[in-house]
Order: sequence, then C-alpha cells, then structure tokens
Amino acid sequence: MPSERVEVTEAMELTADLAIGVFDSGVGGLTVLDELLAQLPAEDFLYFGDTAWFPYGEKTDAQLRERTGEIAGWLLDQGVKLIVVACNTATAAAAGHLQRILDVPVIGVMTPEAHAAVLTTRNRRVGLLATEATVRSGSYERMIRAHDAGVEVTSVPCPRLAPAIQAGEAFDDGIVEMVREYCAPLRDAQVDTVILGCTHYPMIERLLRRQLPGVTLISSGEELAREVGESLRRRGMLRPAGREGDYRFACSGDPGAFRELGSRFLQMPLGAVERVLAGAPEPA
Repeated sequence: MPSERVEVTEAMELTADLAIGVFDSGVGGLTVLDELLAQLPAEDFLYFGDTAWFPYGEKTDAQLRERTGEIAGWLLDQGVKLIVVACNTATAAAAGHLQRILDVPVIGVMTPEAHAAVLTTRNRRVGLLATEATVRSGSYERMIRAHDAGVEVTSVPCPRLAPAIQAGEAFDDGIVEMVREYCAPLRDAQVDTVILGCTHYPMIERLLRRQLPGVTLISSGEELAREVGESLRRRGMLRPAGREGDYRFACSGDPGAFRELGSRFLQMPLGAVERVLAGAPEPA
C-alpha cells in the first residue's frame, strides 16, 4: 500500500450504517470480537483473519506495516467506518502508521490494557506475556511508564504459545509445560498483574490462572469494546439500539479450517468464510 494518505472519498462517506472492520493474524482476535458483539449488539462486523501470514510475531515491522495496509485497504473497499487492530503485534508495529494514512478511526488493543494494568496493580509490579515482536517493540513498557514511571515491568516473550493455540488441538501436557515455563519469570518477579499481550492468550486463561494464582489477568476485549463504542458515539456513528447486527468473516488461508476453529473459539456459527488476500509473505 502506498505511504501517502488513503482518503475516504465521497463514495465512501462514513455513516452509522457501515460495518466495523476487525482484523488479526488468525483466530485470536475473536476474543476481541466476542466482546464487541456483546457490548455493541446493534453493529455490523467484518472480521478478517490473516491465517496465511500467521504468526505475525515472526514478521518484521516493515512487513507488518505493508501487510496491514493491504488489509486496511480491503476493509475500506468493503465499506467500514472504523478499523479495530485486534492483534497486539500488529498494533505495536503498524497501528500508528495506519492512523496516519487512513481517514477512518483505527483503534488498537494495547493502550486499554496498559492503562488497566496501571490502575489494577497494587505492588507496582506488572508482567507481560506477548509475542517476541511485541516484547521487542517495548510499546507496553512505554505506555505503562507514561501512566506511572515507577511501575516495574517484567516482559516474557512466548514464541511458541500463539501457534500452539492457533493449531486448535486439544490442550495436552506439552502446552501445560509451556505455560509453566513462560509464567515462571513472572512468579519470580512477584507481579500481581499480568497483561495478556496477545489476543490468543485469553483462550487458555484457566491454564494461566493455575500458574499465576492470585494474579489479576488483563486482556483487551472488554476495555477495547468500550473504547470503540465511545469513539463511534462521539462521531455520531453509533447505530441505534433495537436492531440485531450482522457479522461476516474472511481469511487469507483455508476457509474451512478457519470456520471450524473460529466457531469453536467463538461458540457461534460463522457461516460462509470468504478467502481474500491469499498468499504467504516473502522472506524478510
């Protein structure tokens, strides 16, 4: 996608009856969509899972900026009034870039989590579980310290966790041991609050709670859904209550695999899944 600003033309005039676009590297963003559907039942949603490019945590920032620009362009072509970047890695690498080049609101998942963690922690020790790219960006640390410079942040990269969840296999002793390994540094640091810095991680919340007893887990869905609602309300683009919104899905990989895995995670039928923007990324 070109670096110059992508303007909303007269034909693309933003109105309340347009859908909200949501995208993620795979099915993890469905944890965010679930909250959006619950809090904004009158809205229509278009969800794109970039399964051909999964996982995002292994991609460079340049690759992610280019790819998310392509996704945003497709969502705009479909007619959306707001874009939710329902992926922590993509938010860290590209949300600011999208906000600069797009004339629709773009909301990422990280800021609500960082703010909530600062408000929640009692001992000012916050943990972060995230992909390697998200940890490497340092974005959470900067956001947290912007709210409270005295908060100590322990960040743990979890390169194997999101792929294990995305695979959709039954959780076994291997994933339990993986969770135990990634949580050990957080226990050692005596954190009392942990940010789940990948939208896949709420899907294993029970496993995480067993390894982090007494620790408050912060995920993005609830706070982000509230922010989306407020953003639309301020702009006069919130759909009135009393209607049941629609939703549809697209992915870049195998639609059948996405439908099966997504319906299991979202606990609702996905219907037809369109395949768009197919193709794996070129090597960095």
